[in-house]
Amino acid sequence: MSGFHNFSALAVCAAVFGAAFTSHAETLLGKHGDWEAFTEKENNALACYMGSVPTKARGKYKKRGKTFLLITHRPAEKSKTVISFRGGYTFKKGSEIDIIVGKTTYKLFTDGGWAFAPDADADTTLVKAMIRGASMTIKGLSGRGTKTTDTYSLKGFTAAYRAISKACKI
Repeated sequence: MSGFHNFSALAVCAAVFGAAFTSHAETLLGKHGDWEAFTEKENNALACYMGSVPTKARGKYKKRGKTFLLITHRPAEKSKTVISFRGGYTFKKGSEIDIIVGKTTYKLFTDGGWAFAPDADADTTLVKAMIRGASMTIKGLSGRGTKTTDTYSLKGFTAAYRAISKACKI
């Protein structure tokens, strides 16, 4: 499971992603199109991550929390290019989300309100597709049966990915 990592500080700052994404613990590396890149110290180890919020969100929900996608490097843990998606709700138990880039669909497993790629190879394959793409669509299913569709711009994705990779020497 490539996605299960310590989300303590990342999750807290990511929960307020948007205008107030950064907190005192993070350093903004830069804004690149629709993506932002950061570094952060986690237990005295460097973490580098990038994130974005959807440009369009659809679904028949009454209330939905923050939704965003992160790509994270943690060199001290020999962890790189880890994709994590926060759906803004608890996913249906045992469900998967679909991430569509171009004509290809990628499956991520869900755990509570998060979704992760099944392994490091899947993370890398999806990031390569995101580098080549212009937009992506993420489809999920809540525990209440609500279907959601989020659209993300990939404008600036490559520059943000290069920034976090350089900062973490990946």
